[in-house]
Amino acid sequence: MTPLSEDFDENYDRFIVEATESGVVWGLEGDDGFAVCPSVKHEDTDVMPFWSSRELAEAVCVDEWEVYSPVAIDLEEFLDDWLPGLHQDVILVGINWNDDLEGAEEEPLDLLEDIDDELS
Repeated sequence: MTPLSEDFDENYDRFIVEATESGVVWGLEGDDGFAVCPSVKHEDTDVMPFWSSRELAEAVCVDEWEVYSPVAIDLEEFLDDWLPGLHQDVILVGINWNDDLEGAEEEPLDLLEDIDDELS
């Protein structure tokens, strides 16, 4: 598995390519549900992170995040249900965050559009 780049835009593009090729995205789930954390860009906004591979998601399951485990989400379900729901709940999506939990924070419908563009 190729490590993530230091360039968040590159990691975002990688997510789109790998997710559309595999048909799966990865979230982190614990006893209290899926992982969310405060946005570093937008005050009073939460972010739910997702990764393009199990290995990348597992890499952040350390320290306070060791309570989470990677969970596969079918890409079609992610596009049809998750992203519209996160948009409605005003939750951003974190894309292919690195081991320091840093990376792109995007509006769910922007990600939806970018993935749709890749699929067509």
